[in-house]
Parts: sequence; structure tokens; C-alpha cells
Amino acid sequence: MKKYLVPFVLIFLGGTATAQELKYTNGNDAWNPDSLGNHRVVLNVSSSGKVAKAVIPWRRKDLQPEQKELWVVDAKSNQRIAHVKIAGISREQGTIYFEPTSGAGTYYVYYMPYKVDGRSNYPNASYLKRPATTDASWPGATDKAALVKVQEIQSVNAINSNYPMEVIATAQETENLIRQHPDKSYFVFPEDRLNPIKMSTDLPQRWILKGLKNSFSATAAKGENFAFQFGIYAAKKELNNVEVKFTDLKSKSGGRIPAGLLSCLNTDGTNWNTLPLHKTVNVAKGKVQALWVLANLPKDAAAGTYTGTATVSAKGEAKTTIQISIQLSNQLAVEGGINEPWKQTRLTWLNSTLAQKNEVIAPYIPLVVKEQTISLLGRKIALNKDGLPAQIQTFFTPEMTELSATPKDILTEPIHFHVTGADHKDISWKNGPVTFTEKQPGTVQWNTTNTSDKLTMQVNGAVEFDGFLSYTVQLIAQQDISLDDVRLHIPFTEAASKYMMGLGLKGGNRPDTLKWKWDVANKNQDGAWIGDVNAGLQYSLRDQHYVRPLNTNFYLQKPLILPSSWGNEGKGGIQVFKKGKAILSDNYSGARMMKKGDTLYYNFTLLITPFHPINTDFQWSNRFYHKYDNLDTIKATGATLINIHHATPINPFINYPFIAHKEMKSYINEAHLKGLKVKIYNTVRELSNSAYETFPLRSLGHEIYSPGKGGGYSWLQEHLGEDYIAAWYVPEIKDAAVVNSGMSRWHNYYVEGMNWLVKNVGIDGIYLDDVAFDRTTMKRIKRVLTKDGHPGIIDLHSANQYNKSDGFNNSANLYMEHFPYLNRLWFGEYFYYDKNSPDFFLTEVSGIPFGLMGEMLQDGGNAWRGMVYGMTNRMPWSDGADPRPIWKAWDNFGMQGSKMIGYWVEDNPVKSNHANVPVTIYRKDKSVLVALASWANEDVKIKLNIDWKALGIDAAKATITAAEVKNFQPAASFRDQEEITVPKGKGWMLVIKE
Repeated sequence: MKKYLVPFVLIFLGGTATAQELKYTNGNDAWNPDSLGNHRVVLNVSSSGKVAKAVIPWRRKDLQPEQKELWVVDAKSNQRIAHVKIAGISREQGTIYFEPTSGAGTYYVYYMPYKVDGRSNYPNASYLKRPATTDASWPGATDKAALVKVQEIQSVNAINSNYPMEVIATAQETENLIRQHPDKSYFVFPEDRLNPIKMSTDLPQRWILKGLKNSFSATAAKGENFAFQFGIYAAKKELNNVEVKFTDLKSKSGGRIPAGLLSCLNTDGTNWNTLPLHKTVNVAKGKVQALWVLANLPKDAAAGTYTGTATVSAKGEAKTTIQISIQLSNQLAVEGGINEPWKQTRLTWLNSTLAQKNEVIAPYIPLVVKEQTISLLGRKIALNKDGLPAQIQTFFTPEMTELSATPKDILTEPIHFHVTGADHKDISWKNGPVTFTEKQPGTVQWNTTNTSDKLTMQVNGAVEFDGFLSYTVQLIAQQDISLDDVRLHIPFTEAASKYMMGLGLKGGNRPDTLKWKWDVANKNQDGAWIGDVNAGLQYSLRDQHYVRPLNTNFYLQKPLILPSSWGNEGKGGIQVFKKGKAILSDNYSGARMMKKGDTLYYNFTLLITPFHPINTDFQWSNRFYHKYDNLDTIKATGATLINIHHATPINPFINYPFIAHKEMKSYINEAHLKGLKVKIYNTVRELSNSAYETFPLRSLGHEIYSPGKGGGYSWLQEHLGEDYIAAWYVPEIKDAAVVNSGMSRWHNYYVEGMNWLVKNVGIDGIYLDDVAFDRTTMKRIKRVLTKDGHPGIIDLHSANQYNKSDGFNNSANLYMEHFPYLNRLWFGEYFYYDKNSPDFFLTEVSGIPFGLMGEMLQDGGNAWRGMVYGMTNRMPWSDGADPRPIWKAWDNFGMQGSKMIGYWVEDNPVKSNHANVPVTIYRKDKSVLVALASWANEDVKIKLNIDWKALGIDAAKATITAAEVKNFQPAASFRDQEEITVPKGKGWMLVIKE
């Protein structure tokens, strides 16, 4: 944990020093902050009297303290004192009269009490206001007030402390500083890494006490990821384009630390996509900006003192040079010192490129290019002369358990653009050659230029080993031109377009027609998935300004950017309908004018589904226990894989699993000895306020944290102040999270953090609770999780995204780009399995059309319907739902090695004679488990139509039995063609064998 000093600070009032020393201490959770607030002043009344006067130099950072309630409590009786008079309150000090009811002794002043409103996990702290009226008759006189000493200021615990960087300088102290340096328009305050700069509108008193210095010195270990800060205060005017330049650091013995090893995190770095990042830093007048300096000290440098300079500059201002002196010890930092993150040694992770090389990840295979055809696992793409796909084929069996030698065409004709002029005629293109610019095992890229008299269409395409295609299509005007429309046609075969999801449709059977218009302000929709179980395409329409929006309740605060090409100020849209032999996806953008030299980006992405065959044996053998619990208890359930949520003893803080890592490692080591695997909750979407790097990350503006209206739990309001989105909160441990901004360098940190957890803690994978990063980061995560033979198991949970807050998206559609790297789905809250059709189950919940399998959550799931897709719920998360009886039934039958043949397979050997009672079988030699479930509106009687020859079972010798399965079915036996009663919403598991 962080180490907090307990200081004695000399207090300055009105520019003169008083004899009083003020102490800041940790209250060690001695009171309930949700009733009294997070801060109190400890007063000592040392003489008798009916009135006591306290002058408290509290130097508060909160605004308008005079409006906030203030309570005085008698420490002896623990009772609030009724007679209290406020003589004066400001941010700098407060003068209070109170009745010392127990005479001499200790009294507390709680000066920021609040009440908590809202949901327990999304609270809002409202600070109590001071009453407008007080008892004017008390006190009668104040000239004989009892002596009071301000003994100390306490925060309820260390994380709530304001010392030292949130104890403000007085207005007079700040004014004096400016007056003493009339030639300076700004000031630079060097600061140690252990005191992150937190305030942006006040100077900390610490800087006044230290005085303005033009030097920084520190001690560091060889090879350390060393960090320090410059606090920039724009005293007299706004500063623009603030930068820091470094010289080499040299020792007297001739040693050198090159300037290239020093950088400013706020202005330069490496983005999440490996591209260099340069940010412009401006500082408004009267504001403070922290600049974090990263110094990656060399391992082989000789011990000694290294000196050099850092020069801070701003446009049009005099430069400020700071002398730097780093004393390098003989000690060698282990892995850059990352095991001591409170020293900010992990800030360098923000610029990491770990696992960025697009190496093929199992079970995928290298891409193979033959002429203009590209082959990948289970799929093939043939390019047309314009660089777009001429045909896309898949090679998966209808069962989705194996690859097939027989291709399935997705397209009836090539994907193509129609660019129509004002004469309503399509522009005719002259196609240039398709040129392959990269042929790597993981990535193949190509380009071509299509020309006409008035327009050029530049096509750049790329495909990756998992089946992701991205197209950058530039339409460039060679002269002024009026266009009637620009349309992209994706002509699906009927066999590859049975189902559809997205564009306002929940997953299920594709409608005959669909008409859709852009509405980015309210809907997170820019494309759809259309396909069958073993063949399909997801596509997304974008332009060069595409930015991944926020999701999970936060979409409306950072929605999609309307693509200027496809959206065309609301003229664009999508319609899907039958045209000839095709199911045509017609993506249009409407009429527009282009001036000579104008460029429009008609970019789009494609995902070819499925990604790989389903791994049924993994489904049967990996049984999740979704709770931190005693390991022997878990082992006894038959579960094999434990998910450790946040807000647990070994993973307390949301999406920051680095603080209790020793306890986590101990637990995982013991689990491994018992044959259990352990995964942890860790995603990117929001970040705990306990993160060591909270304030360095805040110094980066909106790069890491999303802008917002602030509010939320008291810690956030008191220490972040404003401009953030309050996220998940855990009342039991007061863990308050803030929403991440989307794609940023935090993803680099996330990948490095995962790598550290695998190597140092031994995690077997991660449990993702929704995802705010893209497929590039997901690939990196999978690489570090599976490195050196680690299992790297990833399961994704999502609540149903089809609602207003989430922009009416579909979880499966939203996260499909991540599916190639997942091992299991868990969809999730608000997926009402009793109220949805089989096609919804299949497309949006089961994962089967994408090569995955899943589990159910809401209300414990529907055990009978789940079995049709090989799903159960997971224990012990859902009340009243226990998958162990079904696990036992699986084991009794011997599900390992069985072949799953779903009801969607045309030649399934076992079928129901009732349309609303589908049947899926799990086939072995001479035996088969039959799962059937009803979607009928009432109890029904059905018969099974069994192809005995296809099963390889002699009907004369066969038995059809149902074993008793607790909370699922009674024991029963049936004859061939005997009617089976299927209760509404339920079903059976039958075993047929010789």
C-alpha cells in the first residue's frame, strides 16, 4: 500500500508564522464518514469556560466552505454540541465558538458532512448546507473564551488525506510569490514522484514552504523506471504549447544517461496502436498543470551522481531551466522497479508496445495468398479486380464442431460500390492492378486505384488471421461533381443470411425487409451481422474520424461520430431486402456535391464468421465457480475454474488487481495444487480510485478518463473535483471508480499489467465484464495470457445492451470483434431466456455461430432450453440455480468426446414432430443424449422422429430413458414413437442406447 507521512507543518497566517504547529494524521477509520464526513479537526480545550473559541487554519481545497454544514462533537460523550456559533469561514481558516460541554478535553469539528443519495453502486454524495439561522442569544459573551489548541487535522483514512498536495496556499502567500518574481509569467515547481500533483486551481502550501527552486535532486537505482514532476503554474497569462527538453545527464567519471531516455509523459509517448503520440499542453491563466517526466535509467550505468538540465518552454515565453541531479546507487532495480508501483515506476507501461506484433494466435493458422485468393482458418476470400471481395467462403460443418472440405458461399456476386452521377447513371471505373503490399502470416494487405474522368477510388484492404477485414476507401474528386448517391452493396446468398442482428434488430431470424437510418446521438449502431450458423459477415460503416464510443450505460455521454461519408448529414441509411437470388444489404449515403480535390472516406470493416469450430470438450470439462470461496468447498462442487470478482479480499479494487497481489498469488498457488484454475476480474471501462497512478493519469487531461459532470461518491468530489464520470462503487470497501475515455495509452498499461499478473501471480486468465477496448488490445491480451504455455482463458460477461443507455446495441454484435479470442460467453443480465425465441438464443446468447459456447445468468437461466445449446448457468452466482445435477448427468453419460448435433442441422438424426420443441443431440458410439426443450405456449405432447440407421443403433435393442435429475426432470422411460409430455418452458434429457 501507499506510505503516508505524518507531518508537522508550520502554518503561515497573513504572511507571518504562528507558534502553532498543525499535524495531519490518519484517523484509521475511527468514524463513519457517510454520517460525519471524511475530515475532522481535533481540538484540545485546555482551560475551563462556558465558551471555547477555535481558530482553525485548515487550508481547504473545497469551494464555498461557508455554505457547508459543520458539526462539533464532544469526544468524551460522542454527542453533537448544540451551542455552536460560526464567526467566519473561508477556505483558508475558520473561526468557531462552541460550548465545551465536558469541560477541558478533546472535541472534534467535522467540517464536510454529507448524505449519500442514489443507488448503492452509483451513489451521489450531497454536502449538507449550513442552516440559515442560529441561536442569536448564544453566546452571551466571548471575551473570556476557553483556550483551544488545534491539535491536528485527521482524514478518516489514508486515501482521504489531503496532505501534502491538497493543503492549499493562502491567497496572500500566492500573491507574495508572484510579487517577489515580477519578471516571471509562470513558475516551475520540481516535485518528487511520491507527492503526485493533485490540484489544478491552487498551489499547495508545500511549494510555498519549499520556495521556488530551479533544481531537482533524487536518488534512484540502476535500471529503474524513475519518474518525477514539474508543476507548471500559469501565474499571469495562459501558456500555450508547453514542452520540456532534456540534456544528457553526466557524471564526473564520464558516465552518461542519454537525453533520449528522458521524456515527458504529458507531451510525448507511444499510443495504443504503436503510433507516436504528441500532445499539445496548454495551461490556462491561474491553473496548475503537472508534467510527468519519465527517466528510464540504464542498467549498466556506473553508480554516481548524474547532472544535466530540463528546459521548460511555452510559446512566446522565456524558458525556464531546471538543474537535474540523480544519484544512481549501486542497487539494480528489478524489472525497472515495477514491483513498487507507488513510486510511479509503472507509468512507463503507458508507452508499451508489448505483444503488438501481429503474430498468429492459436488455434488460427497463417494466412496463405495464392494469386488473388487469401486462405485462413475455415475461410477463403477471393479478391475482385477493384480490390473488394469477389467471393467469401466458409468451410465449417453445419454442426460447427469440425471443418468441412465443402465450401459455403456467402456472396451471390462481388461486393461492390455504385457511385451514381447526377444523370442517375453509375460511374464506370477503370481498374488498376491489385498490388499486395504485405504478405505476413498474420496480416495481408493490398491496394488498387480505380479511376474515371471525374473521380478516383483508392482502395486499401487488409485481412488478418482471425477473419477481420478492413477497407479504407477514398473517393477523390478530380473535378467538381454532383453525385446522386454512393452505395455499397453486399449481396448475401440466402443460405448465408438466415439470421440477422443489429440495426435495431435483436438477434434472430432475418426479416424480409429492413429500413434503417443513422441516429448516432441515441443509437450505437453502424452495421449488422447477417449470416447462418456456419457462414456469415458482420460489417461496420466508418470514416477516417471513427472513434470507439463508450458503452455499458455510458454510450450517450460519448456516442458514435456520424461518418461524414455514410451519414451525409442524415441522408444515409441501410436497407436489407431480397433482390433476385440475393439478400441485398444496400448501404447508401444519398446525394451530395464534391469540389475538385475533396476526399470522402467510405471505410468499412468485415468480420467473417464463424471464427473457428466450437470446442465442446472444453465446455464439458471447464466448470465455472464464480465466487471467491474456500478452495476445498469449491473443489467439492466439481467446479474446475474459479472466477475471482473484484470487491473480494484478494482482488478488492475494480480493474486494478495489483494491491493485494501477494494474497492473490497465495490463493492461486493453493488452487493449482488442488487442480483448480483461477481467473480474475480485470477489464477496461472504469478504474478504481485506489490506482497508484490516479493523479498522473488525471494530468493527461481526457486521454485516460472521460469528461463528465463529476459528482458521485465523496472521495471523487473531494479529490477529483470536476470533469469526470463517476462509475461503479462498492460501499463495503468504498471503492469508487471513474469511467475510462475509450482507446488510449491505458490499454498499453493494461497489457503490461496482465503480463505482470501472469508472470508474478500466476493467473490462468481473465473474466471480462464488458469491454471498452478494441480487438487490437484483445489480441495483445491473449498473447500475454497464453505465453509460455499459460492457459489464458478469457470469458466475457455482458448485460443486454439493447436499451436506451447503451444505445440499443446487441452484446454479441458489439463484442464480435473480440470473439476470436474468447473461450466462453456469459450473456447475462436482462437476457430473459424464458421470453425469447430459439433463434434469439442461437444468435445472440449461445455463441455457436461464431465458434463459441456460453452460459446463462438472468434468473438462473432456463436449464432445459440451455441444454439445447450445451449451456448451463454457473454456480453459485444465481439464487436457486445449481448446475451440479446437470454436470452429474453429463458425467454419467460421458459428454467428453461426444459430437454435438444441433437442431439447426438439417440432417440431425433425432427430431421432434413439434415446431416449437427443437432437439439437439450429443452423439457417441451406440449411445446418444437427446436434449429437447419447449418454446410452446402450453404443455404439449411430442414424438421423436429417430433415424436409427444414422445413429448406428439397432431400434429393436434400444432403450430411451430419462435419469432423475434434481430440479430438472423425474426418472422415466419411453418407447419409440411414444408420446412425450413436455411442460411449458421445460424439456427433457433422454439417453438412447443399445
